[in-house]
Amino acid sequence: MSATRTEPGGRDRDTRPAGGTGAAHPSRAGLATLRELRRPAPRPERCAFCGQRLAPAGHRHLADTERRALVCACPACSLLFHRSGAAAGRYRPLPERHLTDPDYALDAAAWAELRIPVSTAFLLYDSGLGRPVLCYPSPAGATESELEEGAWRAVFGSSALAAALEPDVEALLLRRDGELIRCYLVPVDLCYELVGRMRLRWQGFDGGAEARAELDAFFAALAARARPLARPSHGGEASGAAPSGEEART
Repeated sequence: MSATRTEPGGRDRDTRPAGGTGAAHPSRAGLATLRELRRPAPRPERCAFCGQRLAPAGHRHLADTERRALVCACPACSLLFHRSGAAAGRYRPLPERHLTDPDYALDAAAWAELRIPVSTAFLLYDSGLGRPVLCYPSPAGATESELEEGAWRAVFGSSALAAALEPDVEALLLRRDGELIRCYLVPVDLCYELVGRMRLRWQGFDGGAEARAELDAFFAALAARARPLARPSHGGEASGAAPSGEEART
């Protein structure tokens, strides 16, 4: 069928877009809608311990320290693991603090030392491995990168945020925007939430405009929520060294 419209007087007007001979391409918004429709509906999340159905957002998570994984928990089951020694320490509740350190800034040299290949990454201390772990978002999910112990200590040796980091349950979330590098101490599930959001929006080689907009919105919300780290009242300097495997288990 030709793309024409008959105007008063019997003249046919070509309604095809200029510069092309075929049908008009669907808009980007239309393509985004089609992608949403093709995605299967998410399965309802349930408590890993009692099976109770959970709200899609806002429910609690526990860190499974043996598998370096997160498990969903209802409020009642989550409270059970706040007791010292519960499940031999395998499942740990996640803290809720979101912190910054206005007195400590990373620079391009520190970024190069960490050898982070993208603009966003997070670091956590794995007590089972006895070392820090570096991960970053990718189309395939969270991708782990090698991180030397020496690089960790060189970059974060004087960082109060790194000294305050709780193994397994918290992470240092980093984002580089030009010469500006931001660092936040956050619950580790927030990092995996970011990974999931990036994977959902990722297009092409570098993520595309949708992923970058999602990233901007995520960090804007985090900046509004984060609070400055409280300094020790005794005035002593905090060590930024990562805890040893033995210390991490206590």
